Amino acid sequence: MRHSAPFRALLGRGAHGLPLPQPMAFDAAFRLPPSPNTALAAPPGSSLPAHRWVEPYRASPTALMAALRRVAAARPRCTLLAEWPERGQAQWVERTRWANFPDILVAQVSPDPAGAALVLYSRSLFGWSDLGVNGRRLAGWLAALEAELRLV
Repeated sequence: MRHSAPFRALLGRGAHGLPLPQPMAFDAAFRLPPSPNTALAAPPGSSLPAHRWVEPYRASPTALMAALRRVAAARPRCTLLAEWPERGQAQWVERTRWANFPDILVAQVSPDPAGAALVLYSRSLFGWSDLGVNGRRLAGWLAALEAELRLV
């Protein structure tokens, strides 16, 4: 029996059943979808339509990306999908606890005079509303990142 792509994605674990990841362009053309199932954090002064502003980190871009990898590794149901080092970008899938919905997190790190700037984007692959899950996830990642950087 063949199942539809969304059904396969809901039955899978990690990246199973998901489309191949593609890098995202966080540039002037970037737009959030009309659905409320996303959350975006960006540096102050960015042209991105951020839900939350994140001050630059006093860490090198390499150290910030390494800290993000450690945060992701510590999260249950979170799997690395792809990395594009030349873009300073990585993507993970984090599945919801109860329904196994796959949500995508994209992190992009770039040099900043203060150290490193971060764009962090959490989005649902399916549905219209996520009841605030992506916003809470984004806040959780940012808090864990702050704690991780304090340990370094």
